[in-house]
Amino acid sequence: MGTTGSKRYALALGLAGAATLSALTATAPATAATPAAAPAKTPARATCPQLSPHFTWYGHNRAKLQKMIDERGLCSHPDGRFAHRPVAAFDWDNTVVKNDISDATLAWALRHDKILQPGSWRDTSPWLTPAADRALTKACGTGVPAGRPLPTAENTACTDEIMEIRGEAKTMSGAEAFAGHWNHRRTVPEYAWVPQLFAGLRPAQLSSYAKKARAENLAAPVGTQQTVGTHKLAGYIRYYDQQKDLIRTLKAAGFDVYIVSASAETVAEAWSGGVGLDAAHTLGVRSMVHHGRFTTGIRGCGDVKDGHGEVIPYIDGKRCWINQEIFKIKGAKAWRQQDPQHRIALGGGDADTDVTFVNDATGAHLAVNRNKSELMCRGYDNADGRWVVNPMFIDPLPRKSGAYPCATEAHNNPDGSFGPLRRPDGSVVPDQQDRIHG
Repeated sequence: MGTTGSKRYALALGLAGAATLSALTATAPATAATPAAAPAKTPARATCPQLSPHFTWYGHNRAKLQKMIDERGLCSHPDGRFAHRPVAAFDWDNTVVKNDISDATLAWALRHDKILQPGSWRDTSPWLTPAADRALTKACGTGVPAGRPLPTAENTACTDEIMEIRGEAKTMSGAEAFAGHWNHRRTVPEYAWVPQLFAGLRPAQLSSYAKKARAENLAAPVGTQQTVGTHKLAGYIRYYDQQKDLIRTLKAAGFDVYIVSASAETVAEAWSGGVGLDAAHTLGVRSMVHHGRFTTGIRGCGDVKDGHGEVIPYIDGKRCWINQEIFKIKGAKAWRQQDPQHRIALGGGDADTDVTFVNDATGAHLAVNRNKSELMCRGYDNADGRWVVNPMFIDPLPRKSGAYPCATEAHNNPDGSFGPLRRPDGSVVPDQQDRIHG
């Protein structure tokens, strides 16, 4: 099928330090995201880059993160010499920025007639159902030749079918859009389908569209909504100041910092420069390229061969991509948790899609609270004392009503069912109340 497009593969090798951290204590229960006085600490040396005090974190979270940075970074290696540079990895959407860059890019493309007519809608995903194929064919028509732009700016029916399938995995009539078998901890068809919709574009074209969507969403006031077809969705995106500052401080302290996203890698690259990260430190869904244009093919990971989205950076897939691309661990071993020297020091995420790699971190697990059960159960259980739970930095969610069902159905099973969440020793995580929120 050819090689991937805009990705530069010269990924810097970064290996997480093996030094043991003193445990980070769990944040005390509270009901408002107001800052508390930081615990007393000794004055920082010149080699200890500091998180800015001008950005509000919940409770003692800034101090917890600073402690990890000091113990793993240049503060503990003032000569700048690391046996293995510590690594930090962050999810992107709703972790580093507020809202979703895949949705923003797809919305922009639909409003500007940038999605190309496929030869057959069934070719866009191996799991697309006959009902979805019929709905898309009827709504989008067959008058436009394959490879030419669909008039989605005016054809509301076509745009609505695409948006509904992307957002709800259903057609506008309510039929299931995807069916079949897939590992639910490695992929989800509607996530993989977004890069597949960009098939036929050149990498530079998609990069241009993503940058235009970026400019539009950054310029829109906070709270803006947009209408795409008849679907309403967020029309603005903001970089979180706290996360920009955290990434800046980590880099200054000698950490190798990466983004690992379930968005198309080309789209993520259009955004990651805003926090000082280049393409080599941006991991996403890697669409395959043939004759200079994206195809519906997607690169595999570990022992999963290239295919059509059988694995993307999603739940366990994010661990695989981190192990393979950062730590150079190949084959089936890339799916397994590694020894501390070959794991990230800090992981940050906001959803169950991030729980595996965030849990793999040896220094601090940063969980942005969006009420996602598997992640929040891990965060509130705080089994190793290193979880740092923080409300969303913009428009945080209120307290979740009722407990997280950790003991019964918080774990996403490979077959798509849900079961009890367990600790490494096999014990079941008890249900948890939502304690850290807006």
